[in-house]
Amino acid sequence: MSEPVRLPPGGFRELGPLGWVIAKIGARGIRRPRFSLLNVLGQHRLLLPVWLPVSSYLLYGGKLSRRDAEVVILRVGHLRNCEYELQQHRRLARSRGLDADMQARIFAGPDAERLTDRERVLITATDEFVVTRGVSAQTWQALAGHLTKAQLIEFCLLAAQYDGLAATIATLGVPLDFPD
Repeated sequence: MSEPVRLPPGGFRELGPLGWVIAKIGARGIRRPRFSLLNVLGQHRLLLPVWLPVSSYLLYGGKLSRRDAEVVILRVGHLRNCEYELQQHRRLARSRGLDADMQARIFAGPDAERLTDRERVLITATDEFVVTRGVSAQTWQALAGHLTKAQLIEFCLLAAQYDGLAATIATLGVPLDFPD
């Protein structure tokens, strides 16, 4: 069940020239006529251009592998029951080597069969981060066995970014971009 749209996606008038261009480029990237998230967030004309570089870095250029980032993002979307995030990232995750079977294992949780130790600890750490707002000493030690210091910092910011984004999407009622 999706949340009611509280802030409808804006057009040129609401977004301004820069926001409109950013939203159009984003829409082209997802092959849709509109990228609802950008068409909503872009209505805060100063915040979008500040938020977007950090968000894009975490998604496309960070120290975590793109595959690891998608494991974390899919798990956050699942935990937060954020259909918008899941729609966007199920597609992107497939391009990063996470097929439907692997995605089902991510959604099943850290005890799912055929997960690597790295995937298990990423899922466990994500669960703890989202649910308890932190990571236990035991899980942190396991995570540190797989990630560098920079990756550990990035893991925290990535999980926080997508957890906050899921809350923002739900609160604002951002409409889905894909009919499925």
